[in-house]
Amino acid sequence: MSKQHDPNDAVDYIIKHAAQFADAKAQRVYLEEFRKSKKAMLMRDSLETALGAQEREAYAHFEYLELLLGIKEAVRIEEKLRWDLIAAQARIEIYRTQQANLRAEGKATI
Repeated sequence: MSKQHDPNDAVDYIIKHAAQFADAKAQRVYLEEFRKSKKAMLMRDSLETALGAQEREAYAHFEYLELLLGIKEAVRIEEKLRWDLIAAQARIEIYRTQQANLRAEGKATI
């Protein structure tokens, strides 16, 4: 049989890391929204007059590319925390199932 996990540890983990997950999600959403503002600022600063050329320059600008790397990292952090929380929830469900099975076995032997 696999190692028993204390469901209280899983609940404690969720409580401890919920704020980190919220912060990570807030950071990701902020960066995704800021990306639009950054593009507009870079287009405004462009020497090009055609919108298509301004957009091309904005997308190729090093500041925009750095922002994309920031979004990538924010998504990585958020997803890691999200899956850790999902795993903790799964441990609680496994414990509940095991306890129900033990109760059912106890009734079957009586």
